[in-house]
Amino acid sequence: MNHEMMDKTFVLNTYARNYVNFKHGINATLFDENGRDYIDFTSGIGVVSVGHGNQRLADAISEQARNLIHTSNLYFIEPQAKLAQKINELVGFEVGVFFGNSGAEANEGAIKLARKYGEKKFDNKKYKILTLEHSFHGRTLTTVKATGQESFHKSFFEPYPEGFAYVKTIDELYDAVDDATVAVMLELVQGEGGVKAFEKQAIQKLAAFLKEKEVLLIIDEVQSGVFRSGEFLATSLYDIEPDIITLAKGLAGGVPIGAVITKHKDIFEAGDHGSTFGGNFLSTRAGLEALDILVGYKESGMLDEALIYFEQKLRSLLESFPTLFESVEGLGLMRGVRCRSADILASIIAKAFENGVLVLKAGKNTLRFLPPLTISKEEIDEGFKRLTSACKTL
Repeated sequence: MNHEMMDKTFVLNTYARNYVNFKHGINATLFDENGRDYIDFTSGIGVVSVGHGNQRLADAISEQARNLIHTSNLYFIEPQAKLAQKINELVGFEVGVFFGNSGAEANEGAIKLARKYGEKKFDNKKYKILTLEHSFHGRTLTTVKATGQESFHKSFFEPYPEGFAYVKTIDELYDAVDDATVAVMLELVQGEGGVKAFEKQAIQKLAAFLKEKEVLLIIDEVQSGVFRSGEFLATSLYDIEPDIITLAKGLAGGVPIGAVITKHKDIFEAGDHGSTFGGNFLSTRAGLEALDILVGYKESGMLDEALIYFEQKLRSLLESFPTLFESVEGLGLMRGVRCRSADILASIIAKAFENGVLVLKAGKNTLRFLPPLTISKEEIDEGFKRLTSACKTL
């Protein structure tokens, strides 16, 4: 039985897969079972932050696995405490951290924290959470309901949890806040929604308004966090201090992890929330190593060089194919190129794969790029060379 038939026979059909069989990788280059190489501009949808086959990360995981993988949160977990401490240092203000296994779990935890805040801090409970249209916050029943895209709200999963409302723009949030509103939850760069980065001034104005109204600001940095923006948090670029921040994806270089970060350390009590696997020895040791690698990469100046060089290549692509593309979006290494139609986008993704470069879709018509943060200049050059060849065929 070949791998495609095996997958279709035994794995539930929840993904429209491409049946390439990757066997190993080196930084931003993947190799399939036939030895063909592909430049990876996706990093597993923003997960493989320190590249494929990173020796330092592999050694740290291997060493930890030989000693302890898991004991449960009933006992002290040293790398978990160290990772929380490291996150505090990088965030720049004092926070408490809860560890889970994914971005959706992190957002669930943030929602639960906000709901308890609304119960504990006010005479009349506040519970409503406002999000934006085109947002994406996860696939669980609660986080998919928090997602402001009707296409995700399939009728066959109903009824969904209540207490969520959506608005189209940042400006509309001001009038939408009412006596029941406990929090506003948003991405500074909407990933799945089209790689749209919001203006700094608009976000700062909103943060000040919410603070005055005693409404929590939850920033979903599942995709934009962990140096994806060029800084540890995109929040830093916007000069705000949210009440709650969520992280996942690149935090452990590929090992499943999620984190809820909050200034409100007194809200949760023992028993309010939990996770069997969350923050175990393996994932948090991986997180420590991944952050150590990325901090060094940032401090060396190499990350900033990669950001600048990658953007130059995107601008050049836009200029070379004005009939295909209309704008460059996003920030850092969370980037998009807006295509002139959904059909053009689909064709480019397919042709890019044929030419040995992996790219992603975002929204209806955005070509999305989430390369490993450690991608080399040579890999960027080769990837855009192949992408240019793909575009020329259209």
